[in-house]
Amino acid sequence: MNRPLNSSPRLALFCLCALLAFSVACNRGPSQPGAANGQPAAKRYSLKGRVISVDKNAGTANIDNEPIAGFMDAMIMPYTIKPSSTLDQLQPGDSITADVVVEPDKYWLENVKVTGHSKAPAGTPTATVHIPNPGDPVPDFKLINQNGKRISLHQYRGQTLLLTLIYTRCPFPDFCPRVSHEFAAIDGQVRADPARYGRTHLLSISFDPAHDTPKVLRAYGFSCAGSKDSALFTHWEFSTIPPAELPKFADYFALTYKQEGGLITHSLSTAVISPDGKVFKWYHGADWRASDLLQDIAAAAHPAPPSPASERAPAHAPAPPRAPLSRPLLPRSLSAPGPAFGGGVGKSPQCV
Repeated sequence: MNRPLNSSPRLALFCLCALLAFSVACNRGPSQPGAANGQPAAKRYSLKGRVISVDKNAGTANIDNEPIAGFMDAMIMPYTIKPSSTLDQLQPGDSITADVVVEPDKYWLENVKVTGHSKAPAGTPTATVHIPNPGDPVPDFKLINQNGKRISLHQYRGQTLLLTLIYTRCPFPDFCPRVSHEFAAIDGQVRADPARYGRTHLLSISFDPAHDTPKVLRAYGFSCAGSKDSALFTHWEFSTIPPAELPKFADYFALTYKQEGGLITHSLSTAVISPDGKVFKWYHGADWRASDLLQDIAAAAHPAPPSPASERAPAHAPAPPRAPLSRPLLPRSLSAPGPAFGGGVGKSPQCV
């Protein structure tokens, strides 16, 4: 009679395999949102910082953040806030915590919580900035274009003028590169319509005269248009503001900017100027698309009567505090090789 085989080793081996399989399954965790479609999953980091200024129109806030391990050093930079209703709870000086959500081409803050408040000392003067209102006459500011030629805003009277403020080295995808991309879309669509083409003009204006020379502006313009045809500049010019003119120009178009460490922290400002040389519409921030300005072009040709003075925004409104800003470096997770978001020394500037 054969002796029965001892099943204990086999049973132990079976249990061990089952345990390992279960452990692997548990460690996998739930699948990441981007894994199924091949897109990299968003990364999240914890942030602590202080609110420098709030831009509700743009849905952003400038935050002076502490160092974020594995992401960036301490610096002041703009963040999109989600949901945008959170901005109603933020005041300059507030201490906050939040989650930084980072995708390959964008980043924003979620779960923003105010952990402390800071009040400005009594008697501190409040800075103001001019708000362009529909119907306001636009001064005849003098500029220098991509050909080194002196131009002025009044020479475009009789046309609908779209102008936006940029600088060619801007590293943030949601700022100057996005605005220039939208202007390229507008230029392309207007060129396809001869009737509108002759009645409009586009003007990208740099507030970085030390770096954005005519040669740099010309290269930047070709990059934006995806072409080296000089005919581009007959309809879409790139210019810079002479240093002496810059403070008044920035004040009129509600541009805030601060140079530090070779780059510039700044707000965004885009305006539609009607053929009579007056403000038709002004956009603060990047909350607009090419389609919006194309509609404005049509509406500016037959403008409605301006609103009564009582319904208009005040000529001057409180400005964000002009606290010292640190260099707005591009976070390591968003950095790109070479001049993808603005040329370095010896490289041609890139639009997008």
